[in-house]
Amino acid sequence: MDDLSFYGKATIPNLSQFQISVIHYVFHGETLIFTYEQNHMSTNEPLLQEQIGHVLVLTLNRPDVGNALNLKVLSDLTALVCELTFDPGDVRCVVIVGAGEKIFCGGGDMKERRTMTAEAARRHRGLMEQLIRDLQECPVPVIAAVNGAAVGAGCELVAAVDFAYAAETARFSLPEVKLGIVPGGGGTQTLPRACGPRRAKELILTGSMFSAADALQWGLVNRLLPLPDLLPAALETACLISANAPMAVRESKKAIGVAMDVDLATGLRFELQAHHRTAVTRDRAEGLLSIAEKREPIFRGE
Repeated sequence: MDDLSFYGKATIPNLSQFQISVIHYVFHGETLIFTYEQNHMSTNEPLLQEQIGHVLVLTLNRPDVGNALNLKVLSDLTALVCELTFDPGDVRCVVIVGAGEKIFCGGGDMKERRTMTAEAARRHRGLMEQLIRDLQECPVPVIAAVNGAAVGAGCELVAAVDFAYAAETARFSLPEVKLGIVPGGGGTQTLPRACGPRRAKELILTGSMFSAADALQWGLVNRLLPLPDLLPAALETACLISANAPMAVRESKKAIGVAMDVDLATGLRFELQAHHRTAVTRDRAEGLLSIAEKREPIFRGE
């Protein structure tokens, strides 16, 4: 497929892991339709990366083992999020999806864990903890497109990203207590922030499976869609985010994160400081100029 450009905002490169289905992209009253669908993965890499304009699509690509998070995937994913934290480059939004149609992420790789040394097990736990912390600190928004079951660490990954869309057939659970352990990927901290402490206690202490409809009602996911529409919807939202001023988006994400941990007065002071930091940028000047010239702004992250 040839490269497609729209409004000077982004470029859709050769979509090597996608082929034709439907995405509907709406921008300020103008409509552009471009189409694709997920294809069968043609690589053995456990974590696929595909940049579409300013959007980085990450695919957990271990469908034969439920897209489980082994040491390799955790190492690669953690390193990538860490890199984006310190140098996002031209990436303005990230979408995470699982390969296949039934499982987003089935948690840790139990087969690998059974053969792990104590040192390797500690490294695995440390990487998962670091990934969850880095997702909170990463200035680039991260969206999960939950295409199937999200179990254990998979559910914790959904709770740790900025927000998530899910297929109507997706299911969720944190079953760790049934295995004699406590959730080790941030679940006891991120799930209460998403669903509230009382709901989180019910879900974690019972280890019960819950539906996509429940996840929507309880605040773990933002939208439910038929599976064929899931990734297009997530990419549409990622494109809308990417069309905005990158520094303003990053400062807004940071301010919302601060709001979760401080009193209102402290949060308001942080927001004002963030506002001042963006008010002197070239993107702010471009935004004002675009209004005067009655055109769409072209933000460069400056």
